[in-house]
Amino acid sequence: MFPYFYLFGKLISVYALLSLIGVLAAGAFAYRTAKKTGRDPVSMTILLLVAVSTGWAGSHLTYALVGYKDLVKVFSNLDKIPSFSVFLEYMQYLFGGAVYYGGLIFGILAGLWYAKRKKLDRSVYADIGAPAIPLFHAFGRIGCFLGGCCYGVECKIGFIYTRAAIEEANGVRRFPIQLAEAFLNFALFAFLWYLLAKGRLKGKLLPLYLCLYGVIRFILEFWRGDEHRGFTLGLSTSQLISLVLFACGLFMLTRPSKAAEDSP
Repeated sequence: MFPYFYLFGKLISVYALLSLIGVLAAGAFAYRTAKKTGRDPVSMTILLLVAVSTGWAGSHLTYALVGYKDLVKVFSNLDKIPSFSVFLEYMQYLFGGAVYYGGLIFGILAGLWYAKRKKLDRSVYADIGAPAIPLFHAFGRIGCFLGGCCYGVECKIGFIYTRAAIEEANGVRRFPIQLAEAFLNFALFAFLWYLLAKGRLKGKLLPLYLCLYGVIRFILEFWRGDEHRGFTLGLSTSQLISLVLFACGLFMLTRPSKAAEDSP
């Protein structure tokens, strides 16, 4: 589709640009919402920065772990690598991709850690952050579509890639799974924003997000066409993680909420 473009002589990744727009949109939403609800918008912004930076690292680490066989192969043959520059090229290949679920898990854990360390009301700040997650993710999936990654299965109605970085994505009509997920993420953002604005399910919006997105992702995975995701018992790695996060979210939804009692 449109993976790169040049700006002032610099090669710009469309995926990276859309992801940045998503971060800015999510940050602006969280800042405005925190200020409007009487919470500290600066603390909310710093919390998101901690979560985003940790999530970014976690997404790349998870990508490498999914392809652990290549990782083991490289580190088992360090003596055969001719130079440090070649080693760095291998590392760029192994850690060059990103897995959303890895970023999500690491990001949430980092955000909750920061909130606890700064003695913030974690349930309240998590409620504000919950709609921001699918808002960011929606822009990221549009970037995936334009870049040609995370592509869908072959189908009669779809899009044909000619410039995707992943060669097997090109030349075949594929289902636009990235746009379907982007649309559902925007819808999920709107739904969670509505609940937040109406004061519904206080202290429960983050686990609700985990449940709803877990269902969405589990179903959409059946229409994914890329194979570099790992499979066990006929399910992709993301589907297995979806089941675990759905169970965790459901467990948290059934627990008493402190925010429901304490929040204004």
